Amino acid sequence: MTVLEELGAAKYVLLTTFRRDGRAVSTAVWILPAPGGELAVWTGEDTGKLKRIRNNSDVTLAPCTVRGKVLGETVRATARIGSREQTLWATKRILRKYGLIGLSVLTGSLLKNRRIGGVAVLLTLQD
Repeated sequence: MTVLEELGAAKYVLLTTFRRDGRAVSTAVWILPAPGGELAVWTGEDTGKLKRIRNNSDVTLAPCTVRGKVLGETVRATARIGSREQTLWATKRILRKYGLIGLSVLTGSLLKNRRIGGVAVLLTLQD
């Protein structure tokens, strides 16, 4: 199994983004394999990780537990914010992969924002 396949099959990955001053901020997130040899995560539109990605697209990924305990190799990746179509695709895949838990998170977003407010972040592994 390749690193890309291993990360795409993981239930959670530790996504580390970087503040403007260079400090690392790590968050356990859901992960999906995406078309074109990429990975995708789904996050709320107003999250700190999204703001940090807009400022610095360099991130790291590692398979982890729901609480963020790293279970495997950490790899470097480049993040980019997905289009509306890519976000809709990721939302559907979240429901498939994560079932009722995914539905509850998306429903919470719907209740909070009066719409399913989220953004797909696409990740390309660096060599």
